[in-house]
Amino acid sequence: MLLARPRPPKKLPDLEPFKTNPKTTYLAGEYERLAGRLIELKELASTDPSLASLATDEIAAHEKSQADLLTEMQRIVEKEEGSAEGENSSGLILEIRAGAGGDESALFAGELAEMYQRYAEGKGWSFVAVSESKAELGGYKEVIFEVGGEGAYDDFRYETGVHRIQRIPATEKQGRIHTSTASVAVLPLQTKIDFVLSPADLEITTTRSGGAGGQNVNKVETAVRILHKPSGLVVRSQSERSQQRNKDKGMAILAAKLQDAQETSSSAATAEDRRRQIGRADRSEKIRTYNISQDRLTDHRIKESWHNLEKIFQGQLEPILATLKEKLPPPR
Repeated sequence: MLLARPRPPKKLPDLEPFKTNPKTTYLAGEYERLAGRLIELKELASTDPSLASLATDEIAAHEKSQADLLTEMQRIVEKEEGSAEGENSSGLILEIRAGAGGDESALFAGELAEMYQRYAEGKGWSFVAVSESKAELGGYKEVIFEVGGEGAYDDFRYETGVHRIQRIPATEKQGRIHTSTASVAVLPLQTKIDFVLSPADLEITTTRSGGAGGQNVNKVETAVRILHKPSGLVVRSQSERSQQRNKDKGMAILAAKLQDAQETSSSAATAEDRRRQIGRADRSEKIRTYNISQDRLTDHRIKESWHNLEKIFQGQLEPILATLKEKLPPPR
């Protein structure tokens, strides 16, 4: 009886991109395990006639499994690449924080928030405050918005960084120009979150919401604070009237942040990545300057300027964003 002639082993695809991606590492390992098993089966089929038929059937099954694994890994990577370009992102998280400059920086953070809100409204996008910490004299110490709409992330992703404003404050008696800053961070918020949260890693507390919303908002503990203990990330949600809806929204935002963090493999790397993005809100770490006395906005990344700040603060950002898209590579 003739022994089955072993087929030459197939050339393995380049698995390195899949092995270094946290979402495909396990699948790549399974692919390699099957590759090793196929070598054994083919040797068995060529040396043991009694097992040749069985081995051949198992070889076919393993090769099909390999093909399915490769297809799935490619699908995951393609989805990530599309998401990085904003194609699969239904919205975003927009965080604005006051930086250097005391009360003036909080007022500036408020003006940036209004500017982005007006731009979003002009596009027909949703723009909802998820959590906020208002300053005593107006503006925000910190505010987080959820923005949703076609192309929202594609536009707002260029706003990440430190913005600074130069003007004479209303309280300045000697006419001196002050410089204040606010930091902006943008994270994609996807409709389907791949990051799985373990209840054991979460500490969820509730408080009474503040601000507008009727009597229920102030009498019932609807605001939710979620602490992710392994990373130290904290998310607050208070925009909804029910505790469960605020919890759901907070969990979605936390998952999106942790999914973004996973790209850098650790929470420490994420903190460094965020520091690179928005710095420490020092006056020197800037992407853009709004000079009131000269009625000029300057984007330092492309060294271009625009005038008519009144219209810009009213949300007319189209010329600026169009130029940034043309001259800058897409942010991470």
